[in-house]
Amino acid sequence: MAKKRKRSSDATAPAAIEKPDDSAPERPERTLFGFKDSAAEPASKDEGPFFRNKEKVLITCSRRIIYRYRHLMQNVVSLLPHAKKDSKVESKQSKGSALNELVELRSCSSCLFFECRKQKDLYLWMVKSPAGPSVKFLVNAVHTMEELKLTGNHLKGSRPLLTFSSNFDQQPHWKLLKEMITQIFATPKDHRKAKPFHDHVFVFSIVDDHIWFRNYQISVPHNEIDKVDKGGLDKMTLVEVGPRFCLNPIKIFGGSFGGPTLFENPFYVSPNQIRALEKRKKAGKYAKKVKAKVRRKMHEMENTLEPDEFADLWKGED
Repeated sequence: MAKKRKRSSDATAPAAIEKPDDSAPERPERTLFGFKDSAAEPASKDEGPFFRNKEKVLITCSRRIIYRYRHLMQNVVSLLPHAKKDSKVESKQSKGSALNELVELRSCSSCLFFECRKQKDLYLWMVKSPAGPSVKFLVNAVHTMEELKLTGNHLKGSRPLLTFSSNFDQQPHWKLLKEMITQIFATPKDHRKAKPFHDHVFVFSIVDDHIWFRNYQISVPHNEIDKVDKGGLDKMTLVEVGPRFCLNPIKIFGGSFGGPTLFENPFYVSPNQIRALEKRKKAGKYAKKVKAKVRRKMHEMENTLEPDEFADLWKGED
């Protein structure tokens, strides 16, 4: 048999060819503020960790809500791309615990709860869950987009600009409401359902201790040839889109859907008291009519008419 030739362990042997690495890059480490990317890390330790706004708002309503208030809730859902809509919740004393559990299950950090009572009055709960605070409003002057039929129109899912009147910086409870409204109504940057445009404005203004809400489209008249410069604000106009509503703050609580009372509106009058006063006024009118009838009868009894001597004059000629 022939002997096998020994392989020479020469340096002249061809080197092994390295294959390119086709595997996916390693996933970045996940932290409390999102995924930690090495490129997005701060240059120095003083700047702090990378923050990503992951605000999500749960919007729901109570049972037996009327159609106008349900349409208002749907308008608010369409304006907030970071909102999650859920089924109706029974309006009971235990609604706070049920809503807190629902907010946690839907991975939300805020809640807007539209509560309708007696099919007449609409209350809005604006809540930061689970630690609070929470605010209870009475909603007045409701006008939905379907009712107004305004000419304004903006892109659905675009990010709004939030503007506040100067009254919000005067008292502590207005400052707290301003911060809560900013966190709930401001669309987070780089949200998956949001468009990277600013083409409408949310206006919150305080008049007579009420918060009035308006939504305007930023209209820029320009053609392909004549484009508006970045500083050309004189040519921009605001066109109202809707909806409209007015918020009357009732109480501010320290917890979520309850807790210690931080602020109570001394000028608040419940709708039940207003309706009771109107009934009393109507009852007063009826009482005046009854008294007038009694006075008339007493006057007739005291001042009886004498019999007319000519009353039976023509009866016998028929």
